[in-house]
Amino acid sequence: MALDTDLSLRNKMIYSVFVRNYSSEGTLKAVEKDLSRIRSLGTDIIWLMPIQPSGMDHRKGTVGSPYAIQDYRRVDPALGTMDDFISLCNAIHVRGMKVILDVVYHHTSPDSVLAKTHPEWFCHKADGSFGNRIGDWWDVVDLDFSDHALWDELIDTLKMWAQYVDGFRCDVAPLVPVAFWKEARAEVKKVRPDCIWLAESSELKFVQYCRYMGIGSASDSEMYEAFDICYDYDAHPFFDGYLNGKNSLESYIDILNLQECIYPENYVKLRYVENHDRERAAALIHNTSALINWTAFACFQKGTTLIYNGEEYGITHKPSLFDPDPIDWNHGTYDLTSLIASMHAIHADPFFSDTCCHVTALDSHVLQTVHTGCLRGSVNDDRKCAGIFNVSKQAKAVHTDLPDGTYTDLLSHRSVSIENGTMELDENPVIFWLN
Repeated sequence: MALDTDLSLRNKMIYSVFVRNYSSEGTLKAVEKDLSRIRSLGTDIIWLMPIQPSGMDHRKGTVGSPYAIQDYRRVDPALGTMDDFISLCNAIHVRGMKVILDVVYHHTSPDSVLAKTHPEWFCHKADGSFGNRIGDWWDVVDLDFSDHALWDELIDTLKMWAQYVDGFRCDVAPLVPVAFWKEARAEVKKVRPDCIWLAESSELKFVQYCRYMGIGSASDSEMYEAFDICYDYDAHPFFDGYLNGKNSLESYIDILNLQECIYPENYVKLRYVENHDRERAAALIHNTSALINWTAFACFQKGTTLIYNGEEYGITHKPSLFDPDPIDWNHGTYDLTSLIASMHAIHADPFFSDTCCHVTALDSHVLQTVHTGCLRGSVNDDRKCAGIFNVSKQAKAVHTDLPDGTYTDLLSHRSVSIENGTMELDENPVIFWLN
């Protein structure tokens, strides 16, 4: 595990911004104008999806994927200038937030600066042409990490950006050697000592597929050697499976509880109901009460919360990665801003930075999460906090193993009671301290 991981990352909320489609202008300046609103959600960290220019060759769509980068060291002129980027970073910092930048080091566009100047740093087919190991990604070419000179170039680029940003979200990080990430972490620390490292770790089936195909792919356990935070992709397919009726709620919960014992003690997971690669939560969860409960559940889990721009208003349309497709901020299905801000205010309590967390299914459509303070070292917090999330879409009574008593719901500030092991639930989530 990265031994210097700051456990307070478990208290933080990341807000993901797709600059190109964030506004009708699609610029860095437009994002800067909206920072106060973003901050009002409780946002601690803004993650900027790639801001560098996309390649022209083999371009998908009309403007190309932001993950097919042409020049690692430039800002896409369509988004603004380097001065605009620096101004945005400064404005984020003035508002008490941090900023992390997307890093795409598994591949570049076929016409990238590196492909032209250092073709020897790329994978090649038998005929000598550039190679690509993942078939669907035909708009990019893969880097070959066998030459350490490539490592030096990429790390130097990270150190350049680290003058302005507080960390990096690393795209398909498991397909890049862990040894590279460990060296990068150590080198970047010289420029940004408290740099935040977020890995887009992979779904279990993708890891298995890559290994079967002879493509090196690291597990989350390996990723934690270099990264502070890993995606929740080991569990997320079971969340989707529950929504689609393919698996039970218990199957999803089993994976969440397994995380508590298979990862290092100071592991941090990224918790979300949607991201830019997945369908919008409001498009998958059509019932408002279920959407509210699932959003609250994600915010209450052990780890760092992720909100994808537009999620806070229940936007159903997922912006295209390959074409201009601005978010329609006026046509959300439900305003979740107050809920998200309230959940973050709860989760910001230092207690939640170091707990043992256990999730239970009270029935086939109700989840219970209990955080118990960890008593070790100088920590002496023996509190317990419970959350109950009714995704059944209707009021009901459930049986729970929580102690009988009357508690105060931290969201509604109303009293909630457990009598003879039974609790009456309406359609809203409830969060309460047990002691």
